[in-house]
Amino acid sequence: MSSIPFSEIQAILFDMDGTLIDTDDAAVERVARWLRPFFGEAGAERARWLLMQIESPANALITLADRFHLDEPLKWFTTWRQSRRKDPFIANFHVIPGVLEMLHAIPEHYRLGIVTTRSRHQIEGFLAQFPDIAPRFEVTCGSQDTRRLKPHPSPIQEAARRLNLPESACVMVGDTSVDMHAARRAGAWRIGVLCGFGREGELRRAGAQAILASTADLSQLLPKISD
Repeated sequence: MSSIPFSEIQAILFDMDGTLIDTDDAAVERVARWLRPFFGEAGAERARWLLMQIESPANALITLADRFHLDEPLKWFTTWRQSRRKDPFIANFHVIPGVLEMLHAIPEHYRLGIVTTRSRHQIEGFLAQFPDIAPRFEVTCGSQDTRRLKPHPSPIQEAARRLNLPESACVMVGDTSVDMHAARRAGAWRIGVLCGFGREGELRRAGAQAILASTADLSQLLPKISD
């Protein structure tokens, strides 16, 4: 059961990685290539297990960096790395199965947005790859749009400001504790999804008020949303 008052929600904000796009499987495959000489066909399973073990400490480090105001140097480093790419305009994203259908099913009166640590080039690349759903996203907030990164609340606060809505009228959908911490600190509602590397206990401890197996399952809440 969800404690989210969907009748009061006016906007749904989505993280990208592990929430809209299936980048986690790509990461698993990269690690699995290194592990297959040692584990054979079990390499992919071992790679996923390894990355899931890394995810929680990595999120904890990001949260710690935010607490000590070290996320700005982290943001600078991320932006520098992206600037070094020959083609930062990425257009080869793999959407999580069922997500496109779910986005089409959300009633038009719900305003949609993207809140991610990806760059503006990458957000634009994603929207260009899927032009049929691009117009649904009224606002996007990436790494260049705020001084602070998630789990700081400023990216969600900025998205709400651009929509001219209070944060309490927004729900954030994400796959990591970083998403949940940012939304909770901003005063937004929170839905965790398990199609990324986030685990249910971790997401609940971070403040998730509803947990879905996949972002595509958000459509199961649509009858409540449309009331």
